[in-house]
Amino acid sequence: MSSQKGLRWRKPALKPILTSQANKQVVNVVDEEGEEPLSPSARLFHEPNFNVYIIAIMGCKNRIYPDLIRANLGHTLLRHPRFSSLQVEDRNGKLKWARTEVDLEKHVIVPEPEPNSIEFPDEWVEDYISNLSKTTIDRSQQPLWDLHLLNIKTSDAEATVVLRIHHSLGDGSSLMSLLLACTRQISNPDALPTIPSKKKNQLSLCGSGAGRIQRWIVRLWWFTVLIWNTVVDVFKFAVTAVFLMDTETPLKASPGVELRPRRFVYRTISLDDIKLIKNAMNATVNDVALGITQAGLSRYLNCKYGEMRRSSGTAEVENNLPKNIRLRSTLLMNLRPAAGIQALANMMEKNTEAKWGNWIGYVLLPIDIALHQNPLEYVRRAKTTVDRKKHSLEAIYTFSIAEVVLKLFGIKSYYAHDHVFLELGWTCRGDWLLWASNDIPSSRLLWPTPWPDD
Repeated sequence: MSSQKGLRWRKPALKPILTSQANKQVVNVVDEEGEEPLSPSARLFHEPNFNVYIIAIMGCKNRIYPDLIRANLGHTLLRHPRFSSLQVEDRNGKLKWARTEVDLEKHVIVPEPEPNSIEFPDEWVEDYISNLSKTTIDRSQQPLWDLHLLNIKTSDAEATVVLRIHHSLGDGSSLMSLLLACTRQISNPDALPTIPSKKKNQLSLCGSGAGRIQRWIVRLWWFTVLIWNTVVDVFKFAVTAVFLMDTETPLKASPGVELRPRRFVYRTISLDDIKLIKNAMNATVNDVALGITQAGLSRYLNCKYGEMRRSSGTAEVENNLPKNIRLRSTLLMNLRPAAGIQALANMMEKNTEAKWGNWIGYVLLPIDIALHQNPLEYVRRAKTTVDRKKHSLEAIYTFSIAEVVLKLFGIKSYYAHDHVFLELGWTCRGDWLLWASNDIPSSRLLWPTPWPDD
């Protein structure tokens, strides 16, 4: 995990560990709404080779107290129906949500490693998280989520929380909002965390006739560009489905790679540096993150192609990249307006309703592979690409096509359609989400509860 160690191979497996089973606690949940069928997108995530889990990793400044977690989950996270429901099949074989009793001992897991078995804590935590990606949760026995509390000090945190959630429970944006709704600010224990929002630029025009004409011209131009971008994106999407593949590069994996074990590796970077670049270039955090990704991939491929030139006996040059590399990422986008933090907090506290679920479209995001003298050029190009994608209906188009396939041919064809589009010609997938702008104590993951003395 340490930035000085870089990216390196880890040991493939962990030693056996024990989990605490004391203080068994069962939360009773009343079935108030009856059984509700799973949405098509939720059913999609149960198809073979598409059984997707979301793993959220959070570092904590303080030690974690499992008893407090269990004691308070009943009136926070478990108030959400999806986290207290089984996914059961009806007589027709269709999956439905069915409310159930939640045994927190099966969901809140506290590993107890053998004494002297943790020589390198950073590697141990990485191995533990990697092993989570190799196992699944039985949907007929318990709701599809669990919380792992690792009271193991690493180079970056005093303790680590790992939340594993099946993707059928919701999309990343909704789950992030729900998690934040279970927290409170350190400075104000009664206040929810705040999410930074970008202020919309309002066109300041006078109310005269000339001003109204100018507004109509701007709106007409905005609509024309939207239609043009959508037509171009849909055309590229169609030709990609037929023949337009990504360039063969060392980044492109062979078929079946999605079935191999995964390794979670990360680097810690300064958000202050990202905010400085963001403000200077009038961009977003995601624009800067994409720019960093493009710069890293470009340098990596340049090194790889340089090694290939050396092995073939050709002299290595400064720029070893082939011309016109086509490299794209598939970005999954939730089209349903995500429930806000306040709405989810009210839902858990007052049993109100909040929108939830997976309405998924996807877009093709081209990755700029080139060596630029000015590093900010990567961010500038990333911003241009993302701004254009935002001004397009590509995601709605892909969602609509998938819905038509589902209604005409069923869930199996729906899965085949999405699987083909997600793997055909595309090298990688990605996503970025914003976190809260306030410090939040891990105890507020429960509800306002004081810490016990150590």
